[in-house]
Amino acid sequence: MNKVMPFNWQQYRPGEFYDELFAAPGEPRPAAQDLINYLSQLSPEELKHRRTTADLTIKLMGITFTVYSEGQMIDRAWPFDIIPRIIPLSEWRQVEAGLKQRVEALNLFIQDIYNGQKIIKDKVFPRHLLERSTNFRKQCLGITPPLNVWAHICGTDLVRDADGVFYVLEDNLRVPSGVSYMLENRLVTKRVFPEVFSTTNIMPVDDYTTQLYETLAELSPRKNEQPTIALLTPGIYNSAYFEHAYLAQQMGIELVIGSDLYTGDDDCVYMRTIEGPERVDVIYRRIDDLFLDPEAFRKDSVLGSPGLMRAWLKGKVALANAPGAGVADDKVVYTYVPDIIKYYLDEDPILPNVPSYRCYLKKERDHVLANLDKLVVKPANESGGYGMLVGPKSTRPERKKFAELIKDKPRNYIAQPTLALSTAPTIAGRGIAPRHLDLRPFILSGKSRHVTTGGLTRVAMRKGSLVVNSSQGGGSKDTWIVDTGKPAGKTGKKGKG
Repeated sequence: MNKVMPFNWQQYRPGEFYDELFAAPGEPRPAAQDLINYLSQLSPEELKHRRTTADLTIKLMGITFTVYSEGQMIDRAWPFDIIPRIIPLSEWRQVEAGLKQRVEALNLFIQDIYNGQKIIKDKVFPRHLLERSTNFRKQCLGITPPLNVWAHICGTDLVRDADGVFYVLEDNLRVPSGVSYMLENRLVTKRVFPEVFSTTNIMPVDDYTTQLYETLAELSPRKNEQPTIALLTPGIYNSAYFEHAYLAQQMGIELVIGSDLYTGDDDCVYMRTIEGPERVDVIYRRIDDLFLDPEAFRKDSVLGSPGLMRAWLKGKVALANAPGAGVADDKVVYTYVPDIIKYYLDEDPILPNVPSYRCYLKKERDHVLANLDKLVVKPANESGGYGMLVGPKSTRPERKKFAELIKDKPRNYIAQPTLALSTAPTIAGRGIAPRHLDLRPFILSGKSRHVTTGGLTRVAMRKGSLVVNSSQGGGSKDTWIVDTGKPAGKTGKKGKG
């Protein structure tokens, strides 16, 4: 009987891209050495068994996401690759510092935009960009939320280019999603590769929900009482409902829809319960601004609850993230973040932006229109990879359409070079092949700031694809921040994950 040989890692070729696990063919990066040594002992059959274990675990745990396709809502099991992405802790410390710096500056920017607009008066940020912002909320003018924080939960998308440097791709400051999948990815991976967690110093992520709860509790207007916190969801048909239910359950807070809440004559928000009304102190809202309160925004919204803005403006309830925070969640504003950091903090950015072209500027717009086949064009306020043009993979009719869109509303578009996104080994078909990926860490802002040790790594499961969004065929990996500076077993966190 022939012995089944393990996968030959000497054959793994990431090409010209920066690979997260290999410095060169057959040469694992130091932080990935333990993992590759372990994987090198597994036969293809054993690797397939581990993958099957992961798939079954995901089904048993009910980890799903919803895809909206052709007018239908399709619930799918979370797509997951069992080979983790690894970043050394020494490198992560700089990323963490850069994320904290960025979020601090963005919160100062939002506060200024609604209170004085000094950055506009000093001609650092153009007034006309604010006037045409779809996420600016005039209802928030003159408001200072608790702790001067607007974006309590931020998900910042990072990519690593061929130079090995992390770049910020975009900031998500409205209702960023995906953190539950980061947490579940870790649980699944510990079931698939328990042995590696006993020999490798992998930094834990399971304290996130505790930190999130504490961040929310700090916002309560009733300082001397145990706060009542609720997570406001659009309901079971929302694509992120799994995450809403998961986070509410993990934090031990109430999961509510708009009709569960009402605002009383005292401008306090109450939750309907079988025992009668219960005052709510903090609402972690997962509903966009315009649907939050039909009194203040869209009158036809049935997702939110009338009076929420009135209660928030009078300081009777805290909302996270604060209404209006999306003014900084704009891809044109994104191009000004290095200037925003310099203006408010008098510091150079620790994390660079991806070089970008602002289509509202004629010279840059002309360059974009002349090079649509080479650039990625993004709308200012879309998410999930929708509404964008990936030039090198586009057709002539698609480029013609985008040229007209840009000419019609140039303020609504930016363009960026097509990045050589980093790769990581991924199970593909019967073998292992490099696939492109990005990373979404989460930053919590309250009395202090916390950054997840790692984040949600999203991976393009199709060969050559740069689209990592799960709604468009992407998947995910567990993200390991590995401390290579200490022997395994000496940190006190070994194997916790």
